Amino acid sequence: MKRGEGETRQRLDAMLKADKAEMNEESFRAAQEEFSRVAHEYFEPEGEVTLSLGEGTGTIEVTVRFRAVRVKNFYTLK
Repeated sequence: MKRGEGETRQRLDAMLKADKAEMNEESFRAAQEEFSRVAHEYFEPEGEVTLSLGEGTGTIEVTVRFRAVRVKNFYTLK
């Protein structure tokens, strides 16, 4: 490895990691609305459906949280 290549590689790795980890406000809002829509499709939520992002080990941890009053089951008509 040439002199300075290690430093360049570290900067590139940091840039790529930062690019993957950050979510702009508009994208976050859209994702939260979509997860809320899906939660309402399968459950009867009580209160707000929340979305949070955290940093895992080389990953992004995504948590969707809500309380549900009931589960909406689907039935097949015969």
